[in-house]
Amino acid sequence: MDCRKNKRYFEQGRSLYQHRGEVAEAIYRLKFKNQREYARLFAHEMAEQFGESLKKWGVKEIIPIPLHWRRKKKRGYNQAEILAKWLSREVHIPVETHALLRVRETRQQKTLNHSQRHWNLEGAFGISRSWIPPERVLIVDDIYTTGSTINKAAKMLKKAGVQKVFFLTISIGQGL
Repeated sequence: MDCRKNKRYFEQGRSLYQHRGEVAEAIYRLKFKNQREYARLFAHEMAEQFGESLKKWGVKEIIPIPLHWRRKKKRGYNQAEILAKWLSREVHIPVETHALLRVRETRQQKTLNHSQRHWNLEGAFGISRSWIPPERVLIVDDIYTTGSTINKAAKMLKKAGVQKVFFLTISIGQGL
C-alpha cells in the first residue's frame, strides 16, 4: 500500500518476516543487545529465500543503510552493515560500506509517524565522492516499516548514477 501512495525510487524488495513476536525480539537483540549472531542467521535465510531474486535483479553491490557516526559510536556497530557483510559472504556479491553516508543525525524512526519519518530523513544521506556507482545495487536494512529510510537512500543512490535499486530487510512492519 505504501508503494501506491508515494513515489518510490527503488524497483522492488523483499522481507523475510512480518515484524512481530519472536522476529521483532530477535531484531531488538541484534540491534540493541549486541547479539550479532542473529545477523548471520538472518543473512543465511535471506540468501536461501532471495538468492535467485538477487541473480534475476542483476545486483552488483550490497549497500547497508548507514548509521550516523555518533549513533554508531554509541551502539558500537551498525546492525545493517553486519547483516550486509554476512549476506555478501553467502551470495558472493561485494558489500560497499562507504558509498552511502549518514551525513545528518536524525531521530530514531520508530518514535515517529509516517509524515514525520519522511521529514526526519530529509538531507540525512550523502554519497561518497570516491564511490563509482554500479548499475544495480541492493540496500540492506533490518526493518521496513513505511519505506521512508530505504526510499530516501534509493533516491540518493539514483542521483549518484545507480540505475536500479532493490532492497532486502529482515522484517516488514504493518505500516503506520
